[in-house]
Amino acid sequence: FAFLQSKSSLNQASKILAIPSLTRSFKFPFLSFPKFTTTISSQQKNSELKRGKDLWLKMVLSIVFGFLVLISNFGTAYGTDTDIFCLKSIKGSLEDPYNYLQSWTFNDKTEGFICKFSGVECWHPDENRVLNLNLSNMGLKGQFPRAIRNCSSLTGLDLSINKLSGTIPADISSLLTYVVTLDLSSNEFSGTIPKSLANCTYLNILKLDSNRLTGQIPGQFASLRRLKTFSVTNNLLSGRVPNFNYSKVKASYGNNRGLCGGPNLRPCQAQPSKSNTAGIAGAAG
Repeated sequence: FAFLQSKSSLNQASKILAIPSLTRSFKFPFLSFPKFTTTISSQQKNSELKRGKDLWLKMVLSIVFGFLVLISNFGTAYGTDTDIFCLKSIKGSLEDPYNYLQSWTFNDKTEGFICKFSGVECWHPDENRVLNLNLSNMGLKGQFPRAIRNCSSLTGLDLSINKLSGTIPADISSLLTYVVTLDLSSNEFSGTIPKSLANCTYLNILKLDSNRLTGQIPGQFASLRRLKTFSVTNNLLSGRVPNFNYSKVKASYGNNRGLCGGPNLRPCQAQPSKSNTAGIAGAAG
């Protein structure tokens, strides 16, 4: 068919055709078959009836097949356009003094052309849909690229060992919906760690070490059930660390003098009760 434009469409189509009997899975109440009122033999009647059923079945299968492939192609085309826009916007938002992103040219419109870009890994080599983006150690400058939200199928982002600055976006969970691995280490990010990272429920690895992050680590991170590695060493963090299950989570907190309550950290001081605070205030008065 002319509308088969990608391997993903062919794969879906083959799955559809591999179903033993579509008539068992779908009912078409609008199908009706003519009744033969003329005097014909039983054999002729059965033959005509079978021919009519075959014709209708072929017609319905063609409609269903074409409709499903059309939907598939629409989704692929949409994903392709947004992922191309994603990379184009990221390149435009970052300074690239060493020209590591020089291979990111957007003149070619063939399927899978962005998969040849430096640092880009696609779900399939012949499909413009980004799986992982590894821009580590490229000397990139700028802020966290918000355009990353347009790489809507992204599962891995590595921006480590660059010179990125500013704050980590407070709404980062809406920018990286399906992220599994996030590495922002060895940059110049400042400010607090966003609580919304606790909404990235697919996270396995989160590395924020060697930045200028301040404040507390959100306690909500303890609810990240898939988390395996968590590192915030060499920052300016303080307060109680999340109550992780440390038999499952490898956490690194080193060189944050204000942190307490975790492995290899000092115990947190008990907060004074309200009654004690009132008594101290009364005595002082």
